[in-house]
Amino acid sequence: MGNQVRKKLIGWTVAIATPLVGGVIYYFILLFLYLPSEDLYNFPVPRNAELIKENEVAKSYDWSTASEENGIPFGYE
Repeated sequence: MGNQVRKKLIGWTVAIATPLVGGVIYYFILLFLYLPSEDLYNFPVPRNAELIKENEVAKSYDWSTASEENGIPFGYE
């Protein structure tokens, strides 16, 4: 009887820990993909976006992940 309780406890622990660990990993991956822009009130700018034009009021970036057909990636939204 003690062995069955241990198996259930291990099963529940794994079932609860897996989504939590996955969520933490996903969150930290998203944090490292974007940098807060000081000029844009900490608005996230993708690390691999290339600044193509800048003036006094705006900055234009080229980011290959975003497109008109597919829009903005889910993680950035």
